[in-house]
Amino acid sequence: MPCAMNQFAKRRHQMGLFGPVEAEETELQKAAPALLATPEAGICAYEIEAEESGQRLDRVLAARAEAAQIALSRTRIRTLIEDNRVTLAGKPATDPGQKVKAGQTVTIDIPEAAPAEPQAENIPLDVVFEDEHLIVIDKPAGLVVHPASGHESGTLVNALIAHCGASLSGIGGVKRPGIVHRIDKDTSGLLVVAKTDAAHQGLSALFADHGRTLSLTREYVAFVWGRMERRSGMVEAALARHPHNREKMAVSRSDRARDAITHWQAEEFFTSGTAPLTRVACQLETGRTHQIRVHLAHIGHPLLADSVYGSGFKTKAHHLGPQTRAALAALGSRQALHARRLGFEHPVTGEELLFESPLPADLAALALALQADAGADGRKLTAK
Repeated sequence: MPCAMNQFAKRRHQMGLFGPVEAEETELQKAAPALLATPEAGICAYEIEAEESGQRLDRVLAARAEAAQIALSRTRIRTLIEDNRVTLAGKPATDPGQKVKAGQTVTIDIPEAAPAEPQAENIPLDVVFEDEHLIVIDKPAGLVVHPASGHESGTLVNALIAHCGASLSGIGGVKRPGIVHRIDKDTSGLLVVAKTDAAHQGLSALFADHGRTLSLTREYVAFVWGRMERRSGMVEAALARHPHNREKMAVSRSDRARDAITHWQAEEFFTSGTAPLTRVACQLETGRTHQIRVHLAHIGHPLLADSVYGSGFKTKAHHLGPQTRAALAALGSRQALHARRLGFEHPVTGEELLFESPLPADLAALALALQADAGADGRKLTAK
């Protein structure tokens, strides 16, 4: 069942896992953000003020929208300019960076939200929370989040278009769900999606910040090969596309590599047959593609059943106990990774939310098999 906590309670929960709590509640409390409205279709016009003179057109328009508490981002404004829907001094504006002058008149023609391009599909969803602004889904393993080459249908986006229907107000001018973060196809767990422009802008800012200064908790649980030498730690290793396999990511020192940080804490040790294994909690300080999978493999502890980053451990399966071998085989290509906690400040109402998802049936079966095969050798480190 989902649960909600105030901001201090959530931060205490988060820091209790990965460090001490030193801040007082009054230092963490914030005022609820201003409500942003979805821009209405139609033409609006205004005159450039003296203090706006010399500024970029897109910056001026974005500032005006923010002051009016309208969810109209600079990216959306640039698109409207490219679509010849903005005029400056009676002429079509063609350059978002064009400098404006005092006294000029600017018009913006905001079109009706276009229908979503992906087709709506009646795919069952496990809805954890939903209001008029956003929806939180407990995604099963095997479900692709967004249509792409090879997965044009049968995705979470197709399912959300069908489920949300008319409640999608037009994100970026299109009636579509706003995807602000993703979970790998073969990873299960919690995912939040925006239904309105206002929620999309707020959630995008949260996930871009990765919880450094704003309210965001993302916690995963993983089952990995080997016994962690320490109870907790941090992996700080930049990631880039693999130089020889474009479908993989790799630790890299190239100029194209992006900083990536994962915090981990061992929760339970097992010895199944003769193979040591660990259940690990992970929190993301950044959100790169395949980050947890690559980072844990990088320190010598790839995820169980990860055929991409743990392929060298396939031969170790025969060292496992019989029940663990059977549970691992049942996972197939689905890696043993689950997004179990997701917490954030609601981008429109300011309410602090924290959701939890229990292990899905296949990973719960793996956990039971590990405990059964481990017998007296299983050692639980933290109460979860």
